[in-house]
Amino acid sequence: MLRNDQIEQLVTTISAMSRPVLIEQFRSYPARFPLDLTDDFLQSASIERLRHIFLAVCLQNQKLPFRDAVAA
Repeated sequence: MLRNDQIEQLVTTISAMSRPVLIEQFRSYPARFPLDLTDDFLQSASIERLRHIFLAVCLQNQKLPFRDAVAA
């Protein structure tokens, strides 16, 4: 389970992610369930919606995103 400070860091990190970084995260994140998001959806959804979905994925999986991709 993620600690409160980890959740706060997760929210801060995701809020700074650009669309290309989010798309890479969706494609490479080791989720316990399939992330079947079409390229059209990833390109047309608002950045806020993508961030919200990715935050939910991370919280559900209790894993932080990859640091290398976040730094990009």
